[in-house]
Amino acid sequence: MATRVLQFGTSRFLQAHADLFIHEAREAGQDIGPITVVKTTTGTDRSRRIQAFVGPDGFPVRIRGYEAGQTIDREVRVKSVIRAIEAQHDWSRLEDIFAHETEVVLSNTGDLGFLVAGLDRNPKTAGKIPASFPAKLLRLLRHRFDLGAAPLLILPCELVNANGQELRRTLTELARDWHEDSDFTDWIGTTVTICDTLVDRIVSEPLEPIGAVAEPYALWAIRRVPDMVVPFSHPKVVYTDDLTPFVRLKLHILNLGHTWLAARWLAEGRAASETVREILAIPPIRDELLGLYRDEVVPGFAAHGMAEAADRYAIQTVERFDNPFLNHRLSDIAQNHAIKVSHRVRAFLDWVHGVDPDIPLPRLERLARTALQAH
Repeated sequence: MATRVLQFGTSRFLQAHADLFIHEAREAGQDIGPITVVKTTTGTDRSRRIQAFVGPDGFPVRIRGYEAGQTIDREVRVKSVIRAIEAQHDWSRLEDIFAHETEVVLSNTGDLGFLVAGLDRNPKTAGKIPASFPAKLLRLLRHRFDLGAAPLLILPCELVNANGQELRRTLTELARDWHEDSDFTDWIGTTVTICDTLVDRIVSEPLEPIGAVAEPYALWAIRRVPDMVVPFSHPKVVYTDDLTPFVRLKLHILNLGHTWLAARWLAEGRAASETVREILAIPPIRDELLGLYRDEVVPGFAAHGMAEAADRYAIQTVERFDNPFLNHRLSDIAQNHAIKVSHRVRAFLDWVHGVDPDIPLPRLERLARTALQAH
């Protein structure tokens, strides 16, 4: 029997990432899916999307950009989703699907998706259908436990550091607030597998009413845990015992490069509409970024034995920045600039100098100082 999937979130990111990968795995003959999509938030803004998810021809994902020096421009009709429901209106149906059909849970509920609403801290004020995603999930887990306690695999895709551990911590705290019994909490701790994951793909725009445009590059890195059963395989999906290298590459090459370009954009008061691709079309700025990667970033990774991986990822990153179909505005990247410099640049400096304090990283040091002074 196929490994059935329940997905919390209707985002275009999941459409062009997990939904696409599962579609391609199914096309290759693997017993994964199909997917039931759940709209977790209230309001009508995405109701039309819910209705469009399950058309007989699937939904389009357009892959557009550069890959290995070649221009890619193709469309895939994703047919892995067979149902789409709204938690607020179909809760009883959702409970039944979660308890009896689901073997894998995916989630992408936004940067603040793991926050628990105040009323949800108390099981009485939370009501039958809590407002926040973790409280909904805990309520559904309780229902599943009461009806047989079948094992479950949860793969959160939120852009939260150690997202699986964070989700488990949130569920544990909430179960304590709700005074749940030890049999239930022990089951969550021993039989419900929650993995840390890292997702990496730029999904540049939605298609209406459903679908998305995405770059060719994609990665879904999933940290293996003991006794985990791998749900499916795909060229873009990596199962690993250690997510750290993947996190460091993305944070300190892709994200660091974005932040360095945003710093130039801010310092020079450049046009509000300027994109990453446009600023990199200016030869001196492009040369500076390439030099930064060559002279400081890759040597920093080399201190941790990751020179080859960093060099390869830096080349891929510049190719992604050059994507002719992607309009990634620097004004968006520059938001919360000081915090981003701290996470992407200062953290890299600390990571490298913790191994070798004598490695010279003058441009990154200057960027970290300038952002601190401006803040």
